[in-house]
Amino acid sequence: MAVQEARQGSDAGAGAHAGGCTCGDCPHGARAGHRRAVAEFLVKRDEFAAGQGVPAAVAHSASASRQWVSEELTQSAELVAERGRAEGEAWLARLWHRTAFTVWGLVVLLLLAQALTAVGTGWSSARTAGLLAAVITAGALTAASWFHRARGGSLAPVIGEDNRLSTSRAVAAVWVLFVAYAVLVLVGRLAVASDPAERDALISGLELARGAGVVTVLAVVCAIAVLVRRVVGLRVLGQRLQKVRADRPRAADLLTDDAGRGTFADIQYVVISAVALLFAAVRLARRPDQLPDLPWGLAVLVLISAATYVAGKYAEGGRPIILSVVRSREAGDLDAPIRTGDDIEIRGAGFVPPGAQGAERLSRMTVRVGTVHVHVPLVPVTGGFSNPTDAVLTVPVPADVEPGRVEVQVITAAGVETNRYAIDVTD
Repeated sequence: MAVQEARQGSDAGAGAHAGGCTCGDCPHGARAGHRRAVAEFLVKRDEFAAGQGVPAAVAHSASASRQWVSEELTQSAELVAERGRAEGEAWLARLWHRTAFTVWGLVVLLLLAQALTAVGTGWSSARTAGLLAAVITAGALTAASWFHRARGGSLAPVIGEDNRLSTSRAVAAVWVLFVAYAVLVLVGRLAVASDPAERDALISGLELARGAGVVTVLAVVCAIAVLVRRVVGLRVLGQRLQKVRADRPRAADLLTDDAGRGTFADIQYVVISAVALLFAAVRLARRPDQLPDLPWGLAVLVLISAATYVAGKYAEGGRPIILSVVRSREAGDLDAPIRTGDDIEIRGAGFVPPGAQGAERLSRMTVRVGTVHVHVPLVPVTGGFSNPTDAVLTVPVPADVEPGRVEVQVITAAGVETNRYAIDVTD
């Protein structure tokens, strides 16, 4: 399908939304432009992987053809990245409408649920207070969405610096909204209460002894949201964690790492927090005259889950490392020392940061051989690239490198440098 889309793209009209439009007020054009760029890149990569499209002027030399293919793919990948960023900005710009509609849709669902449960028992002041609290909360979120409409609406506070949804911030934000809603319900009931005894009971419902579990969980999840941001920032600055920016946030970011793989620490934190929040919501519906009394057993379970999440943040990542450097040898070649012009194979770990598997990120990898910086060539294969990889990458030794003992160092797409590894280059 990608091949057909790319080949048919040249026959498309030159209308305002033909796929090349990437203006901020044209989400359809930005999305179509990104899809076309991706399709064209995939076609070009697979053609080069099959040995097609290489000019005859460089086809006679393996190194020259490899360099030419790498440059062509790099230019195409930069176009894909540019269109991807444009699509991400357009997606964020129109996201605030969706968040606002979702919030008011939840208010409508709450109204329907209250109407159904009121059949036979009658409408109560607690239902009125709950509905008014939901309207006030939805209005505040809608106003926040409008002020942050260029950054994802009401989701802006939970989007991290790497343009991904932050699990810790999302969990903390949900608990903050729930506690604020619970307090508003009590405020609404207190405003319409006429009996002094009822007013005293509602005020006592805010005592710490009634909602100690909820208050403790709220304090912990908010502290973890701040702590995790600090931990990640310090580890990135200390080159112990590699971070690359995403084109746009996705819901899957709450349960996965930067590479899109599911992580146990994030999943268990979200699941246990959601279960505890559901229990607290039921308790509030059953007893709207006080803060939800979250049992200490469930509160401790959330605290253990939060501690596991923080431990996972400390354990993830690591600095890339070079383990060995050898002369790259093809079948039939004689064994020989490393000379200028030869290919060297660098073996190690962590060369490709999570989320940097795209060609535009891979093309930013650089190897410092002595004082010369060598860009890592992209070697396409069907469905991906054989070079570079997370554990092995191959680069030529440039002619500008002086014979003798030189140091090799890899610089990843995230800007993190590996250790230095010494090799001997002969004449």
